[in-house]
Order: sequence, then structure tokens, then C-alpha cells
Amino acid sequence: MKLPRLEDADLTGKRVLLRADLNVTFEPGTTNIADDSRVTASMPTIELLRRKGASVILCSHLGRPKGQVVPDMRIEPVRARTSEVLGERVEYLGGPSGDEVKPSAEKLNASDVAMLENLRFDPGEEANDPQFSAALAALADIYVNDAFGASHRAHASIVGVAEYLPTYAGLLMRAEIEALERAVSSEERPAIAILGGAKVADKLGVVENLAPRVDAVLIGGGMVAAILAAQGKFASSRTAGDDEINAARGLIGDAAVMSKLVLPQDVIFAEEFSEQSDYRIVGVNDIAKLGFLLDIGPKTAQHYANIVSQAKKIVWNGPMGLFEWSAFAQGTAILAKSIAGNRKAFKLAGGGSTVEAINTFGVADGITHVSTGGGASLEYLEGKTLPGIAALRTEATSG
Repeated sequence: MKLPRLEDADLTGKRVLLRADLNVTFEPGTTNIADDSRVTASMPTIELLRRKGASVILCSHLGRPKGQVVPDMRIEPVRARTSEVLGERVEYLGGPSGDEVKPSAEKLNASDVAMLENLRFDPGEEANDPQFSAALAALADIYVNDAFGASHRAHASIVGVAEYLPTYAGLLMRAEIEALERAVSSEERPAIAILGGAKVADKLGVVENLAPRVDAVLIGGGMVAAILAAQGKFASSRTAGDDEINAARGLIGDAAVMSKLVLPQDVIFAEEFSEQSDYRIVGVNDIAKLGFLLDIGPKTAQHYANIVSQAKKIVWNGPMGLFEWSAFAQGTAILAKSIAGNRKAFKLAGGGSTVEAINTFGVADGITHVSTGGGASLEYLEGKTLPGIAALRTEATSG
């Protein structure tokens, strides 16, 4: 995909509105940031802009305040952490809209960095309101979108601003697109997709889009219960509801897709949903009573690891089980380590739970690209056009 290159822009003395995805998670009940990976991922673009003599106006959403000022969702903890990671003070500009913002932005000097208040405090952000878009654009000379994780939303700071200013993709945005384009291409075989997580319905489009492009789709997590129930191998499932089972029926009814699916041979079954519950290893044809499937079994984990070891391209989204509980972590742990151990393959991983698993099992260095976008990466893998990327592409074509 042709995208405007930020490295080629003349930024000396320019003010740049940089849309980043700094929607961090906090430790429960505190303002302590639990995971600052999105902050650190934004640093290369910020540092490039500063080196090229621009002043940087950072903007991001945080949480879901629904167009109102919510004190617990103020941007301050993110601003403070960004200052620490950058090693330079990031000023607070206020806003995100209002008469006081533009005069403050105009006082910034070359290489200064400042941050707007939570974009979603203004209802115009999620409504993609032209007035809010114009107000944001009036703060800067150039717009840079580095917020891949938010680019599946047609919001003012994602698509609206691009109608008013010269627009560029940030370094993180470009890296995400390049990795995802490589993931969905039909080259580099054998190629496999590994899909887990809770909901079949959320992954239907991904399976349908990837199946023709890969040699196998390995299934784990809560998807297993729904598919086994749809096949009549699970008499009744407390893990999957009727909607999920119906979605699974649609999936297994597609012969072309079904020919690529690799399903578990055995699972970890428990009668109670508890970290301390008694559990047992059960073959997929021997599940007969109410209960929960909380992990893939050891035979399946080894089988999946063997497939992984032969792959030259791996796309991974979703854990194999409830890895947050140690009793049900083995399937995901074995898979994560086998993926990291395959040194010849291109490996793309994405999704919040997947990233958490990667960090839990210490395999980040063994993954080629870990996507910062959960919903955005899923939609890209489904073959959808993301509004934020479409806005960049339009700018590249017209420029």
C-alpha cells in the first residue's frame, strides 16, 4: 500500500498534530499505568518529529467517557508517563477543544511536545463532527496518524482532521500495515493461523478471509466449546451460548473453511468455573455432561506445536485457554513458546489477551510483530478497509 512517508516531509518549524493510541490500562482502582507498551510504541514517531524540527501536539482518547468530562479518565497519568519515557517534559495543553488551546499551541517551540486532554471528553470526537475536526486541525500545520489501534473508528481525530491538513502515516502505523499486509498475503508457505479467545462470532470473518490464504487454522480457547457443541460432540456447554453455537454451525457448514480447520483432540474439562476446580483431560468425543472447557489438552498442545514448528508464516490471535489461571495455562504456554522458538517464520500476534499471554510467558522477543491494535487488527485480518487507513491512502493518492 502506498502511504505518504513522514521521513520525506519538511517539518522544520512546523506544528504537527500527532494522533497516537495512548489508551493505556490502569491497575484496578488506581491511576498507576499497568501496561505502558502503547506509550513506548509511540516514541519512534515522536522522536523523529522532534529531530526534524517540529513541535508535537499529542492527542489520544482514554477510556469511554461518552462525550463528557470524567475526572477518572483525565489524560494526566498518560502525560506524566509519556514525559518519563521520552525523557523530556510533555506540556499539558488542556482542551481538547476551547478558546485557550490554540494560543497555547502557538507558543510551542521546535522539538517541544505537548498533549491535549482526552479527545473523547468532547462529543464531537466520536461523532466525527466537522467543527471539532476543524478545531483540531487549526492547531497544526501537518497531521500524522500513528494510532493504528483506533483507526477502525471513523472519528474526528482519525478521519476528520485528514480532510484539512497534509496527512502522513506515523512509523508505528506503517509498521502495523506492512506486517498485516504480509500476514494476509498468500506468500510464504506453509502458513498457519492460530485463533483462540472466547467468541466464534468475533472471529468468523477472520477465519473466512484467512482460510484461503493459509494451510491450516488451529482452533483453541472458547471457540472450541462452541464448535464441538455445533458438531454434537458436547452435549451441553456452559462455556458457549446459543449465539456462539449458531455461529459455529455456520463456520463448520463451509466445506472450504472446514477443510483448513485443525480442532483439538483433547481438552481440559472442569465441572465448575473456578481456579481451584477439579479438572480432567477428556477426549473431544467423550464430553458428556455440563461443564467448562478451560484449555486444550496435552496431546493437542503437542500436535499444534509440531504444526507451528514447520510453518514459515504464523498469524496468532487469541489464547488456547484460561491462561490467567495456572491450572489452565499449559496449552497457551506451550503454543507461545513453540511460536517463539520457530526462528525461520514470520510471526504476527495481536489482540489484548494474546499480548498479555506473550508478556506472561516472556516470549515477546520471539515474535516478529506484536500488533498494538486489537479490534483494528481483527478487522484488517477480516479484509475490511479501516477508515483511518483509507484517509491516509486518499491523501497519498491525491498528493
